[in-house]
Parts: sequence; structure tokens; C-alpha cells
Amino acid sequence: MPSAKKILVLGDSLSAGLGVNYHQSWPLLVQQELNSADYNYTVINAGISGDTTSGGLSRLPKLIDLHQPEILILELGGNDGLRGTPLGAVENNLRKMIELSNESGIKVLMVGVQLPPNYGVSYTTSFEAMFTNLSEEFELVLVKGELVDMIKDGLMQPDGIHPNAEGHIMIQQAVWKDLIRLLQ
Repeated sequence: MPSAKKILVLGDSLSAGLGVNYHQSWPLLVQQELNSADYNYTVINAGISGDTTSGGLSRLPKLIDLHQPEILILELGGNDGLRGTPLGAVENNLRKMIELSNESGIKVLMVGVQLPPNYGVSYTTSFEAMFTNLSEEFELVLVKGELVDMIKDGLMQPDGIHPNAEGHIMIQQAVWKDLIRLLQ
């Protein structure tokens, strides 16, 4: 059997599984789904709690060289938004990561990020639209979820920012639905 193709998850605390057991994090759940469906892929979870798009951009070249992934699941931006980082800077970092991946022949699955409503309608709406616009511009598959539904359905930890174990299952299901379109 040939060596497994690699899926690199570049993310923040949502990918790192902050507040849940590591085996309950959505990247590990995606790996279990791949295994049960007999796909020869290995998920490399490069999620770091607190990471931003600038941190991801600085780490990505080395991660590409080290792992040579077929697919990048890009789950960054939440910490930028929570810090009120100017949207132009966030968009520029995401754009550079997408371009770097494209230049390396890596398919990108972008995870859309939503912010809590207390950041104001203008910023949160523009922030969310940034992911849609980039995915349309680069013809990427965009994973969308509804933070409001996760909060309403009790899928969040008490901090209201990080999903609980059931929330990770919901994220895994949303990612899997779109990831399967990129698998060979």
C-alpha cells in the first residue's frame, strides 16, 4: 500500500481541541472518518491555541516543506477577529496562505469563521464576508457553520467561544461533507 496522502490542518484552538480531550477534537474525528471510509490519508493537526493568520502564514512554508500535504484545511482568523485586527491585514494573510498553497499544488478547504455578535454588526458581517469572498475568488470549497446554532443547541463550552465535544462532532460533520469532494 502506498504511503498515505496528507491533509494539513492549519488552525487555532478550535483545531487544537482546547477544552476537550485531544481524541475528541474535530481533526481526529475527521481522521477516524477517513479510516472508516478506507481513504489513505493522514491528518496532520497543526492547530495551535491562540494562533492568528499572521502566525499561520509564518508557519505554513515550513509545514508544507515538512509534510508535503495534498490538502490544506485552513481554519484561522478567529483570534484575529477577537483582537479586532484590521480586516485588510487578516484578508492579506489568508490570501497569501491560499496563494502559497496553490503554488505548491495543494488543494485548500477554507473554514469560515464567525465572531460573537458583541463585536458589532459592521465588523462581524464584513469579517464573515471576507471568507466567502476569498473562497469565491480562489474557487475554494468553504465550510460554513452557524455559531448561533451551536450556542443555541448547547454545543459550546461555558466560555461561549470554544465548542464542547458535541460541537466538535458538528464541526467534523460540516468539514467532512465538504472535504469528501476534494479526496481522490
